[in-house]
Amino acid sequence: MSLTIDEAIEWIHSRLPFGSRPGLDRVEALLKRVENPEEKVPTIHIAGTNGKGSTVTYLRCMLEELGLKVGTFTSPYIEHFNERIAINGHGIADHRIIQYVEKYQPIIKEMDQESSIAGITEFETLTAMALDYFLDEQVDIAIVEVGLGGLLDSTNVVKPMLTAITTIGKDHTEILGDTLEKIAFQKAGIIKEKIPVVTGNIEEEAFVVIEAEARKKHSRIYRYNQEYKAEYLHPDKKWGEIFHFYGDAGKLPNLKIPLLGRHQVENAAVAIQLFYLYCQSQQINFKDRDVYQGLTQAQWPARMEKISDEPLIILDGAHNDHAVRRLAENLKKEFAGQQIHILFSSLSTKNVDQMIGLLKKVPNVHLYLTTFDYPRAIDLTKMEHFEDENTEIVSLWQFGLGEILEKMSSDDLMLVTGSLYFVSQVRELLLNI
Repeated sequence: MSLTIDEAIEWIHSRLPFGSRPGLDRVEALLKRVENPEEKVPTIHIAGTNGKGSTVTYLRCMLEELGLKVGTFTSPYIEHFNERIAINGHGIADHRIIQYVEKYQPIIKEMDQESSIAGITEFETLTAMALDYFLDEQVDIAIVEVGLGGLLDSTNVVKPMLTAITTIGKDHTEILGDTLEKIAFQKAGIIKEKIPVVTGNIEEEAFVVIEAEARKKHSRIYRYNQEYKAEYLHPDKKWGEIFHFYGDAGKLPNLKIPLLGRHQVENAAVAIQLFYLYCQSQQINFKDRDVYQGLTQAQWPARMEKISDEPLIILDGAHNDHAVRRLAENLKKEFAGQQIHILFSSLSTKNVDQMIGLLKKVPNVHLYLTTFDYPRAIDLTKMEHFEDENTEIVSLWQFGLGEILEKMSSDDLMLVTGSLYFVSQVRELLLNI
């Protein structure tokens, strides 16, 4: 009797209580039992505190313009579980998830009996399944996003042809360390012997750690604003940003991306540099058009995503203080003078006080702080000390949403932000309305 898709996904989720346990022993033991797909799948490996997801999307869209079959492994998902493992933007089919769960269940059950490799986590299981699927589907290239950190992340079993580190900020400090240097050391763990690495806009103290690791591994490093650079121009009239790119191949003027925010220009630049390097290594002749076309195709839900014009509603999963700082900068630049209503919730594990503090400094802002249905969602009592005339606590986010929609005038902006899990719940309701 075959499993249903709900049972299959439930089984994958049943590995969640094993938590996030850094280390590669378990995932390597699992991969060995399925004949090491990670050694046979060509990959590009991307780490970073923020910006990984959109960098993966830009790169995938450009590679697709070449007619390639591109696998992506990303997290978390916004709409469907299946989108975490995808080929050319299409999530893995339900029947394939069932097929891999039925293959992996007995193997993992057996491993649970051995104390040294018992308790494979959900993410480790998914990493192995994704690589297995990409091998079965014979993808031309798989872009793999690091789950957490780099050095001890289960994706660090791949044998990449290129690596990238987008940004370094303070997040998951309880696992990765409490300084930028310690976090950078973990991220730099994806750098491999003689494999080129592309770095995004990274602060000096974190960058020196990455550079030292690249030297140690004899890896050629391509630095943002040195070996390649992006010159920000202005927002696109419709939605998005316009910029020039400069790299080995000269200048690409007036590139357009459909995602809003200056940091998206930096993410796109990392992706273009990776695209160039990939084409060089594979001796692929590409046209500038592939870059222009590819970038305009990039859609990334819940990243400064506009889901309504009237009223103007934007969703952005800024889920740590590094991302909220970028978000606040974007709001000040792109929506100066507008009344902004923000509905915010977060996981209790994040630096919530700092995130709320940054949002409160945005001009003309009214904050609605709430919670949502998720095991690690923040408790409302933890945010009560922020209440004032511009900040209120809302017990149910659905009421907060209704209140904002009633209050808004036609020139106002509503922003839903914080945890991606929260934003995806609100997104689902808004899209159904």
